[in-house]
Amino acid sequence: MTTAPSHFTRPDGIALAYRHRPGTGPTILFLPGYMSDMAGTKALALDGWAGETGRAMLRLDYSGCGASGGRIADGTLGRWRDDVLQLIDHLTEGPLVLAGSSMGGWLMLLVALARPERVVGLVGIAAAPDFTEWGFSEMDKARLRRDGRLVEPSAYAAEPYVTTLAFWESGQAQLLLGDTIALDCPVRLLHGQADPDVPWETALGLAAALRSADVQVTLIKDGDHRLSREGDLALLIDTVERLLEAL
Repeated sequence: MTTAPSHFTRPDGIALAYRHRPGTGPTILFLPGYMSDMAGTKALALDGWAGETGRAMLRLDYSGCGASGGRIADGTLGRWRDDVLQLIDHLTEGPLVLAGSSMGGWLMLLVALARPERVVGLVGIAAAPDFTEWGFSEMDKARLRRDGRLVEPSAYAAEPYVTTLAFWESGQAQLLLGDTIALDCPVRLLHGQADPDVPWETALGLAAALRSADVQVTLIKDGDHRLSREGDLALLIDTVERLLEAL
Protein backbone atom coordinates (compact mmCIF):
# COMPACT_ATOMS: atom_id res chain seq x y z
CA MET A 1 0.00 0.00 0.00
CA THR A 2 1.41 3.36 -1.03
CA THR A 3 1.74 5.86 1.78
CA ALA A 4 0.70 9.48 1.37
CA PRO A 5 3.48 11.97 0.66
CA SER A 6 4.82 14.25 3.35
CA HIS A 7 4.18 17.99 3.20
CA PHE A 8 6.19 21.11 3.97
CA THR A 9 4.20 24.30 4.46
CA ARG A 10 5.54 27.45 2.88
CA PRO A 11 5.32 30.72 4.84
CA ASP A 12 2.26 31.67 2.76
CA GLY A 13 0.43 28.50 3.81
CA ILE A 14 0.86 26.49 0.60
CA ALA A 15 1.75 22.86 1.37
CA LEU A 16 4.47 21.33 -0.82
CA ALA A 17 4.31 17.55 -1.25
CA TYR A 18 7.50 15.50 -1.16
CA ARG A 19 8.93 12.04 -0.60
CA HIS A 20 12.32 11.89 1.10
CA ARG A 21 14.16 8.58 1.04
CA PRO A 22 17.00 8.28 3.57
CA GLY A 23 20.26 6.69 2.51
CA THR A 24 23.87 7.36 1.62
CA GLY A 25 24.71 10.63 -0.05
CA PRO A 26 24.93 12.66 -2.13
CA THR A 27 21.16 13.08 -2.06
CA ILE A 28 19.59 12.70 -5.50
CA LEU A 29 16.93 15.29 -6.22
CA PHE A 30 14.55 14.76 -9.16
CA LEU A 31 12.96 17.83 -10.75
CA PRO A 32 9.94 17.09 -12.98
CA GLY A 33 8.96 18.93 -16.13
CA TYR A 34 6.13 21.40 -16.63
CA MET A 35 2.72 20.02 -15.56
CA SER A 36 4.44 16.84 -14.36
CA ASP A 37 5.00 15.56 -10.83
CA MET A 38 7.05 13.23 -8.66
CA ALA A 39 4.99 10.18 -9.72
CA GLY A 40 6.28 10.26 -13.30
CA THR A 41 7.99 7.27 -14.88
CA LYS A 42 11.55 8.61 -14.66
CA ALA A 43 11.14 9.81 -11.07
CA LEU A 44 9.78 6.43 -9.97
CA ALA A 45 12.46 4.47 -11.81
CA LEU A 46 15.23 6.52 -10.24
CA ASP A 47 13.61 6.28 -6.81
CA GLY A 48 13.28 2.51 -7.15
CA TRP A 49 16.96 2.23 -7.96
CA ALA A 50 17.82 4.51 -5.03
CA GLY A 51 15.82 2.25 -2.72
CA GLU A 52 17.56 -0.88 -3.99
CA THR A 53 21.03 0.62 -3.59
CA GLY A 54 20.50 2.53 -0.34
CA ARG A 55 20.87 5.97 -1.89
CA ALA A 56 19.26 9.08 -0.42
CA MET A 57 16.68 10.66 -2.71
CA LEU A 58 14.20 13.51 -2.63
CA ARG A 59 11.20 13.82 -4.96
CA LEU A 60 8.79 16.75 -4.87
CA ASP A 61 5.80 18.42 -6.48
CA TYR A 62 6.02 22.11 -7.26
CA SER A 63 3.20 24.27 -5.91
CA GLY A 64 0.03 23.74 -7.92
CA CYS A 65 1.27 20.38 -9.22
CA GLY A 66 0.62 16.80 -8.16
CA ALA A 67 -0.16 16.49 -4.46
CA SER A 68 1.01 20.01 -3.56
CA GLY A 69 -1.35 22.82 -2.68
CA GLY A 70 -1.90 25.95 -4.70
CA ARG A 71 -2.87 26.54 -8.33
CA ILE A 72 -0.67 25.74 -11.29
CA ALA A 73 -1.86 29.01 -12.84
CA ASP A 74 0.01 30.82 -10.04
CA GLY A 75 3.24 28.96 -10.74
CA THR A 76 6.25 30.67 -12.26
CA LEU A 77 9.79 29.52 -12.90
CA GLY A 78 11.02 31.70 -10.04
CA ARG A 79 8.36 30.49 -7.63
CA TRP A 80 9.07 26.84 -8.41
CA ARG A 81 12.82 27.40 -8.05
CA ASP A 82 12.12 28.83 -4.61
CA ASP A 83 9.90 25.83 -3.77
CA VAL A 84 12.86 23.55 -4.51
CA LEU A 85 15.27 25.69 -2.51
CA GLN A 86 12.99 25.71 0.53
CA LEU A 87 12.70 21.93 0.50
CA ILE A 88 16.38 21.20 0.07
CA ASP A 89 17.29 23.75 2.75
CA HIS A 90 14.81 22.30 5.27
CA LEU A 91 15.00 18.59 4.45
CA THR A 92 18.52 17.76 3.29
CA GLU A 93 22.10 18.15 4.39
CA GLY A 94 25.33 17.73 2.51
CA PRO A 95 25.98 17.36 -1.20
CA LEU A 96 23.25 17.07 -3.84
CA VAL A 97 23.01 15.63 -7.34
CA LEU A 98 20.16 17.19 -9.31
CA ALA A 99 18.36 15.36 -12.10
CA GLY A 100 16.02 17.58 -14.12
CA SER A 101 13.61 16.63 -16.89
CA SER A 102 12.61 19.19 -19.55
CA MET A 103 11.66 22.35 -17.62
CA GLY A 104 13.17 20.61 -14.59
CA GLY A 105 16.48 20.81 -16.44
CA TRP A 106 16.19 24.61 -16.44
CA LEU A 107 15.24 24.58 -12.77
CA MET A 108 18.21 22.37 -11.87
CA LEU A 109 20.54 24.99 -13.34
CA LEU A 110 18.85 27.81 -11.42
CA VAL A 111 18.93 25.80 -8.18
CA ALA A 112 22.60 24.90 -8.71
CA LEU A 113 23.45 28.56 -9.30
CA ALA A 114 21.66 29.44 -6.05
CA ARG A 115 23.40 26.68 -4.04
CA PRO A 116 26.74 26.03 -5.80
CA GLU A 117 28.37 24.97 -2.55
CA ARG A 118 25.97 22.03 -2.23
CA VAL A 119 25.33 20.84 -5.78
CA VAL A 120 28.07 18.42 -6.87
CA GLY A 121 26.54 17.03 -10.07
CA LEU A 122 23.79 17.57 -12.63
CA VAL A 123 21.92 15.21 -14.94
CA GLY A 124 19.64 16.77 -17.54
CA ILE A 125 17.01 14.73 -19.40
CA ALA A 126 15.83 16.66 -22.47
CA ALA A 127 16.75 19.77 -20.50
CA ALA A 128 14.94 22.86 -21.76
CA PRO A 129 16.67 26.00 -20.48
CA ASP A 130 15.37 29.27 -21.93
CA PHE A 131 12.34 27.65 -23.56
CA THR A 132 10.28 30.80 -23.03
CA GLU A 133 12.73 32.42 -25.47
CA TRP A 134 12.93 29.82 -28.25
CA GLY A 135 9.77 27.78 -27.67
CA PHE A 136 7.18 30.42 -28.57
CA SER A 137 6.44 32.09 -31.88
CA GLU A 138 5.93 35.84 -32.15
CA MET A 139 2.21 35.12 -32.55
CA ASP A 140 2.26 33.09 -29.31
CA LYS A 141 3.98 35.92 -27.47
CA ALA A 142 1.45 38.40 -28.79
CA ARG A 143 -1.42 36.19 -27.58
CA LEU A 144 0.23 35.89 -24.17
CA ARG A 145 0.47 39.64 -23.82
CA ARG A 146 -3.10 40.13 -25.07
CA ASP A 147 -4.87 37.35 -23.16
CA GLY A 148 -2.55 36.75 -20.20
CA ARG A 149 -2.34 33.03 -21.03
CA LEU A 150 -1.79 30.60 -23.87
CA VAL A 151 -3.79 27.36 -24.03
CA GLU A 152 -2.58 24.56 -26.29
CA PRO A 153 -3.33 20.82 -26.57
CA SER A 154 -0.88 18.57 -24.76
CA ALA A 155 0.63 15.45 -26.30
CA TYR A 156 1.27 14.03 -22.83
CA ALA A 157 -1.93 14.64 -20.84
CA ALA A 158 -5.67 14.97 -21.29
CA GLU A 159 -5.74 18.50 -19.91
CA PRO A 160 -4.45 21.33 -22.14
CA TYR A 161 -1.01 22.85 -21.80
CA VAL A 162 -1.47 26.30 -20.26
CA THR A 163 1.26 28.95 -20.14
CA THR A 164 0.55 32.14 -18.22
CA LEU A 165 2.04 35.52 -18.98
CA ALA A 166 3.54 35.54 -15.46
CA PHE A 167 5.33 32.23 -16.13
CA TRP A 168 6.62 33.45 -19.49
CA GLU A 169 7.88 36.72 -18.00
CA SER A 170 9.56 34.82 -15.15
CA GLY A 171 11.37 32.67 -17.69
CA GLN A 172 12.47 35.68 -19.72
CA ALA A 173 13.93 37.20 -16.56
CA GLN A 174 16.09 34.10 -15.97
CA LEU A 175 17.56 33.24 -19.36
CA LEU A 176 20.88 31.42 -19.16
CA LEU A 177 22.16 30.40 -22.58
CA GLY A 178 23.26 33.84 -23.74
CA ASP A 179 26.18 33.92 -21.31
CA THR A 180 28.53 31.61 -19.43
CA ILE A 181 26.68 29.50 -16.86
CA ALA A 182 28.96 29.71 -13.82
CA LEU A 183 28.80 26.09 -12.68
CA ASP A 184 31.87 23.89 -12.32
CA CYS A 185 30.40 20.55 -11.23
CA PRO A 186 30.20 17.50 -13.51
CA VAL A 187 27.20 17.62 -15.88
CA ARG A 188 25.61 14.81 -17.88
CA LEU A 189 23.01 15.62 -20.55
CA LEU A 190 20.72 13.03 -22.15
CA HIS A 191 18.68 14.06 -25.18
CA GLY A 192 16.64 12.28 -27.83
CA GLN A 193 17.25 13.28 -31.43
CA ALA A 194 13.60 12.55 -32.24
CA ASP A 195 12.41 14.99 -29.55
CA PRO A 196 9.57 17.04 -31.09
CA ASP A 197 9.47 19.56 -28.24
CA VAL A 198 13.04 20.45 -27.30
CA PRO A 199 15.56 20.41 -30.17
CA TRP A 200 18.49 18.13 -29.41
CA GLU A 201 20.83 20.96 -30.36
CA THR A 202 19.72 22.59 -27.10
CA ALA A 203 21.91 20.08 -25.24
CA LEU A 204 24.94 21.13 -27.28
CA GLY A 205 24.22 24.80 -26.65
CA LEU A 206 23.91 24.14 -22.93
CA ALA A 207 27.14 22.12 -22.89
CA ALA A 208 28.94 25.01 -24.58
CA ALA A 209 27.50 27.60 -22.17
CA LEU A 210 28.46 25.72 -19.00
CA ARG A 211 31.76 26.77 -17.43
CA SER A 212 32.42 23.24 -16.21
CA ALA A 213 35.04 21.29 -18.16
CA ASP A 214 33.37 18.00 -17.19
CA VAL A 215 30.29 17.99 -19.42
CA GLN A 216 29.15 14.95 -21.40
CA VAL A 217 26.25 14.86 -23.88
CA THR A 218 24.56 11.58 -24.81
CA LEU A 219 22.27 11.68 -27.85
CA ILE A 220 19.69 8.92 -28.32
CA LYS A 221 19.01 8.79 -32.05
CA ASP A 222 15.43 7.47 -31.81
CA GLY A 223 14.70 9.00 -28.40
CA ASP A 224 11.61 11.17 -27.94
CA HIS A 225 11.04 13.96 -25.43
CA ARG A 226 9.99 11.81 -22.53
CA LEU A 227 12.85 9.28 -22.68
CA SER A 228 10.73 6.90 -20.62
CA ARG A 229 11.22 3.63 -22.50
CA GLU A 230 12.87 0.75 -20.66
CA GLY A 231 16.20 1.40 -22.37
CA ASP A 232 15.97 5.12 -21.70
CA LEU A 233 15.34 4.52 -18.00
CA ALA A 234 18.27 2.11 -17.82
CA LEU A 235 20.47 4.77 -19.42
CA LEU A 236 19.29 7.37 -16.92
CA ILE A 237 20.03 5.12 -13.96
CA ASP A 238 23.43 4.12 -15.36
CA THR A 239 24.29 7.80 -15.95
CA VAL A 240 23.39 8.77 -12.39
CA GLU A 241 25.21 5.76 -10.95
CA ARG A 242 28.41 6.45 -12.89
CA LEU A 243 28.30 10.12 -11.93
CA LEU A 244 27.93 9.26 -8.24
CA GLU A 245 30.79 6.77 -8.44
CA ALA A 246 33.05 9.42 -9.96
CA LEU A 247 32.41 12.01 -7.25
